[in-house]
Amino acid sequence: MSHSPFDTLLVANRGEIACRVMRTARRMGLKTVAVYSDADATARHVREADEAIRLGPAAARESYLNIDAVIDAAKRTGTGAIHPGYGFLSENGSFVKALEQAGIIFVGPPASAIAAMGDKSAAKVRMANAGVPLVPGYHGDDQDDALLRAEADKIGYPVMLKASAGGGGKGMRVVESGDAFQAALDGCRRESKAAFGDDRMLIEKYLVQPRHVEVQVFCDRYGNGVYLFERDCSVQRRHQKVIEEAPAPGMTAELRSAMGDAAVRAAQEIGYVGAGTVEFLLDGSPGQDGSFYFMEMNTRLQVEHPVTEMITGQDLVEWQLRVAMGEPLPCSQDELTISGHSFEARIYAEDPEQDFLPATGLLSRFALDLEGAGLDSFENQDQVRLDSGVESGDAVSMHYDPMLAKLIVHGADRNAALATLNRALAALDVQGVVTNRAFLMRLATHPNFKDLGVNNVELDTRFIERNEATLFAPRVFSNEDYASAALIGLNQLANECHSDSPWDRHDGFRLNAPHTIRIALCDPASAQTAEGENAVVIVEGKRNAGETLWNLTVGDETLTASVQPLTGDAVAVTLNGHRRRLQARRDGNVVVMADPSGETRLFWRRIEAINHGQHEAESTLTAPMNGTVVALLVAPGAAVEKGMPLMVMEAMKMEHTMIAPADGSVETFHFQAGDTVNQGAVLLDFAANE
Repeated sequence: MSHSPFDTLLVANRGEIACRVMRTARRMGLKTVAVYSDADATARHVREADEAIRLGPAAARESYLNIDAVIDAAKRTGTGAIHPGYGFLSENGSFVKALEQAGIIFVGPPASAIAAMGDKSAAKVRMANAGVPLVPGYHGDDQDDALLRAEADKIGYPVMLKASAGGGGKGMRVVESGDAFQAALDGCRRESKAAFGDDRMLIEKYLVQPRHVEVQVFCDRYGNGVYLFERDCSVQRRHQKVIEEAPAPGMTAELRSAMGDAAVRAAQEIGYVGAGTVEFLLDGSPGQDGSFYFMEMNTRLQVEHPVTEMITGQDLVEWQLRVAMGEPLPCSQDELTISGHSFEARIYAEDPEQDFLPATGLLSRFALDLEGAGLDSFENQDQVRLDSGVESGDAVSMHYDPMLAKLIVHGADRNAALATLNRALAALDVQGVVTNRAFLMRLATHPNFKDLGVNNVELDTRFIERNEATLFAPRVFSNEDYASAALIGLNQLANECHSDSPWDRHDGFRLNAPHTIRIALCDPASAQTAEGENAVVIVEGKRNAGETLWNLTVGDETLTASVQPLTGDAVAVTLNGHRRRLQARRDGNVVVMADPSGETRLFWRRIEAINHGQHEAESTLTAPMNGTVVALLVAPGAAVEKGMPLMVMEAMKMEHTMIAPADGSVETFHFQAGDTVNQGAVLLDFAANE
């Protein structure tokens, strides 16, 4: 059955995937319709759409998962087709059937294909019929000990013994050899009988070093099917993908062809149409190279589809839309080729140092500084892509997935692409909300990640777990780190004064003589503790021929220094003749310094304030960082003396008291207790006595 072309597309999703789908739809001349919940009323995908329809309250079940509301939105806007993105209703067969009854095209597979892959047991039976490799195993009713031993010998060790009625790890053991089989079987039977009242067992091949390799497939309504090569998604945390890449490291042409052909057979076995991903476990253990086994099929577009687009030069969303319009596949298998290598890093609003706890808040800044990172040439811009669902000023709510964006890069080979990824991660400036960017940089710069496939470094789904000690090692700061952060913090503080006059500067400048400032620096994670102060940098600055020269003392070491603004967020810091290009920014009172080798974050505060008279007095009445107002300590109009506490802010688990800069009175408070404020916001109006 073919469909007539449509001119209006509704995207039944939110965030970065909604923005990404609409980008291609607009390029194809389609009108775009967004849907939104109350929590997303001002979200980026709503702002970018031609039209937008409210679905309901923030809860997904009352908005994005409300089939009737989505269909009603489509009817109100004259929508001819709906793209589901991923998640939400993307693999909901009932939704597909409802759209069919409403006469609306679903940009995806038929409901029958979704159902076929939704039943995992039935799916494996169909895959076996289609000749798709499955993990070898025995699931039979005959439970004779000798038969089970014979089946284990046939499968090949190591094997996994599992209780048929099991769960929670009970009645489950890895058996390394035939000699150990009977004892393990007896133990598993006892555990299973005690836990479940059932001692039946099943046996499966145990994969010591499984890699997660998936194949992108595409089918049309005319029996054509192709694979657009593979992606490696083995780098995972708690079964959640972190960094994906294409093609898979160490993949041979023969193995790629075998996996691709198997994936296409899997799709065609269930009458598939559109974009789908067949996920395999690739056995990376010694002596098992080339063994791969069907795991499942995702009947939708994948989060990580951009790496496939990067290496093939194809727009997979455009392919989806054209197939939904009834067109044949744009390319045949022999027309598809691989060019270079690509990585995708998922940017999440979460705190890796707090067991990846999801984070919320206001994004005071969200930008990719390609210019500052030296990636602003036309060639490099084609190699870096940011698929984002947010912009500066957007709120990150608690209601949905914490993924903010995906950073995708391309290079001539894996090393080149990884180098670009490191530089692009350094270029990403996110302020106001904690993200996993620093963790991604540690992962992308980890020697074992760079050396995958060489020097006996293996890739499997336990990569992060095996390297956890180094990925989460406490940061050791050098004197150069402390000196650079002290200097950058002072320089940015001076720039915020927007004045070239030395008398209006906060950098310690004094005419014809040095002035001393003491800067305390520490790891932000320990900023709230009394013992958290790691270092004190004593800074002396003197203007010479229009340039401020610095001497910085850290412990018993003295460094001569200068700082030079470059393009974007980039600065050049020179310490004892060693010049480093850094992307430097302040996130509240934290100085962030990043380069392709990683990120350094240091909590920064002045121990001694410099009294520059009224200008300095006024500056103390602005928020020193993003935070929350805890308490107002005086009433508006009250007369106060210099140094008297006026209000208390809390940030980074630490309270900060705003004090009266002079004798005078508080005229107006601009915030109340409980309000969230951004760095630099004017907290109150203060009138100093004459």
